[in-house]
Amino acid sequence: MSPPAISNGPLRAPLTNVGGKTAFITGGSSGIGLGIARACAAAGMRIVITFQTEEHVVEARRSLEADGATFRAIELDVRDRHAMANAEAEARSVFGNIHLLCNNAGVGIATPITESCFGEWDFALAVNLGGVINGVQTIVPGMMAHGEPAHVVATASMSGLFHGGTAGIYTTTKFAVVGMMEALRAELAPAGIGVSVLCPGFVTSNIHRSERKRPPESFPLGRPSDRDLERAARLQAMMPVGMPPLECGERVLRGIRRNDMYILTHPEYEQGVRDRFEALLASMPPPERLEAQQAVLRHAVYVLERQRLAEASA
Repeated sequence: MSPPAISNGPLRAPLTNVGGKTAFITGGSSGIGLGIARACAAAGMRIVITFQTEEHVVEARRSLEADGATFRAIELDVRDRHAMANAEAEARSVFGNIHLLCNNAGVGIATPITESCFGEWDFALAVNLGGVINGVQTIVPGMMAHGEPAHVVATASMSGLFHGGTAGIYTTTKFAVVGMMEALRAELAPAGIGVSVLCPGFVTSNIHRSERKRPPESFPLGRPSDRDLERAARLQAMMPVGMPPLECGERVLRGIRRNDMYILTHPEYEQGVRDRFEALLASMPPPERLEAQQAVLRHAVYVLERQRLAEASA
């Protein structure tokens, strides 16, 4: 059986030459976002980073200035669609067309599903998934209109490929981001716009401080519980062994230039991925197919990515 065809054939890498192009990076004031910003700046890109409070962006400004970056920092809550539109307009007024969208802003909510409240779900979904939706809905139409080389990246997690630990809410949001980017890649391929999903392992960041940004209604008790604080402390203790953000950012930039569908940074997670997909394959019933089902049984976006990677490594 042949997979459905994508109209323009094998996926090309539209943003191979990034010099002089503009990157819009949400959550770019620390962690992975700042690592991406620094890597892109070093490659000659003009940078727009978004942040939530002035406290968060002081170190980012200092770092980017030391790098000699051309950048603009814009305060933004990615949940706010009106503010996202204003940020996009400001970015275009300063640097012109946006060529790279990195939907990176996110929060780490480690609550198990069975211990959660509606407020936690609402907040996690609004930031981790809603923020990506808002960025795509606001910025991608401009990319399609200007017709210049462009690329979209969203930061998911290895928790978007298989569940580990106990962070059920976080896992749910990241699985959704992976699925969204897979669908967007298929949709934007005919327009020549690249799409990647970043699924990193552990990277040194401020994710353990997510509780500070959460509204009171996102906690069952209206405030962080002792268990929330314990989880944050454990995560903070792991920070010294995380991948440096700049290294992660450099891997992201390499994936953008190659138009990788999945940008994976930590090979030590391979067995977890294999376990999940082997369980999926083992669960498949015997093949009893109807001709009418052919269009939904496979999609060319995955086959083309496999072929592209095979040719690149040959």
